[in-house]
This record gives sequence, C-alpha cells and structure tokens, in this order.
Amino acid sequence: MNQVMTLIAGPCVLEDDGLTQEIAQELQSQLKGLPVELYFKASFDKANRSSSESYRGPGLKQGLKVLDQVKEKTGLPLLTDFHLPDQANEVAKVVDFLQIPAFLCRQTDLIEAGVKASINHGCRLNIKKGQFLAPWDVKNIVQKVRAFEGSQSLGPNGLWITERGTSFGYNALTVDMTSFQVIQKEKVPVIYDATHSIQMPGGGPGGTTTGGRREVLEVLARAAMAAGANGLFMEVHPRPNEAKSDGPNAFYLEHVGTFVRQLLEIRKLVSSLPKILPETKNA
Repeated sequence: MNQVMTLIAGPCVLEDDGLTQEIAQELQSQLKGLPVELYFKASFDKANRSSSESYRGPGLKQGLKVLDQVKEKTGLPLLTDFHLPDQANEVAKVVDFLQIPAFLCRQTDLIEAGVKASINHGCRLNIKKGQFLAPWDVKNIVQKVRAFEGSQSLGPNGLWITERGTSFGYNALTVDMTSFQVIQKEKVPVIYDATHSIQMPGGGPGGTTTGGRREVLEVLARAAMAAGANGLFMEVHPRPNEAKSDGPNAFYLEHVGTFVRQLLEIRKLVSSLPKILPETKNA
C-alpha cells in the first residue's frame, strides 16, 4: 500500500468566497508535512438536491472562478463534479480532477466527455460508483472509459473509482468493505467516500433534505483504510449544522488533521502485515 494517501476534501457546495478560502487554507495548514496528496473539493452546482428550493451553488461560471482563486492563493490541486457533457471541457481547464457523480456513473455520453476532456487538459477522472451498483459492475464503467481512451490514455492512475455505499432499504446506505479489493481488480485505485456513504437520502425533515449519521463516520473510514482503500473523500465544514448542503454528514474542519493522522497509522500498520491466505481464482 502506498504510504502517500490521496485525500479529497472540502465543502459539499461553494457557499461564499470567504468561507471557501477559509476551508482550503485550514486544510492545507492542518495537513502540512503529512504524506497526503490533497485535492480541494467543492461543487459549483448540486443538480440532484431533494427539493427545488434547496441551495444549489453559484453555477458553472462563477463557481469555476472561485475555484481558480483557491488554486491561485493556495496552490492546491482541485476536484469538482460536472453534470452535463458540454460542461466537461470548461471544468477541465480549471480543475485537476474531474468527477462524475454517482447517479450519473452509467451515462455513456458523460463518461466520453469526461475522458476526452481529462486527456486534453491533463486531468484525472474520478467516477463515483452508483449506490445502485454492485462492486463487480464497475468493470462496465472501466470498460467504457478504456473504449473512449483510444490511442491516448488517461495515464497511470488517471482513472479513479469512488465507493460511496450501496442502497440498503429506504433512506439508508451500507458499505461493503470487500468492494475495494473487487474494484481494484480492474486495475484502478479506489477512494472511500466517508461522508456520502453515511447519508440518509431523503431522510431529513419532511423528506425534502438528506439526513446523515455522522456518528459512524470515523469507524467506517478506519475500516475502509484497513480494507485497502487507496484514499479518502470527505466533505468538511467549520460549522456543519450551518452548511447549505449535506451538513448532517459533513466532518468538522477543526478535526481533519487529527483524523487523517489516525488513518495514516492504520494504513501503515496494514501495509506491514503479510497476507496469510493465497489468492483464489474466483475471489
């Protein structure tokens, strides 16, 4: 296991310029000197909010401007998601990691646009596994990506998959810790989404917002590191109860450095332990 951990962190959605810069700078400060490859994450548009009245973000043009300012002031590489094929190229001009949301992970046109924009602008591509898919279904996503690469490829570790939990009845998700090894058999690194996997979709008051189980975030993230996840996705906020999106499952910004140090220790321990059972053909 590579001791350098990939960490994708930031607020769920861009709220205001001052808060965005505060979060980015605080993350950078807390993680300074750690073997962590940090990508600052925030969405310019949350197109899948439960209610039409919920805050969605500043939109593509203003959102990319804010993200570009974060990079200019901090030097941090960026990740954000896009929702339409014609957004991919514009987003790839600014960010270092394009992301396809979980609900859209099977959209062929979106994957094609993401692959081509990532190649043209030297970006990585992160595709979140839909909560309606089994881990072994990821092979179809990977095959689509490889088909669109053609004579040019995304390069080593250019494609990432994020595990964000699987629907488990109504308003609930569960995480299969064997999924990391299953997906890694497709020769792609796998990120664990520590905050979206503890969501309660539609589980907020009146069913118009998403609920969350922040109290189980730590144990699941630790388990994911022990299970071999290559990195972590985590939405953070200085005041989660005031966040305009996904507050119930956001992690407290002030504790990020301490928590990441714990996860690095787990990764270090697991990487030092020899495997006991041999691989089997149908594993």
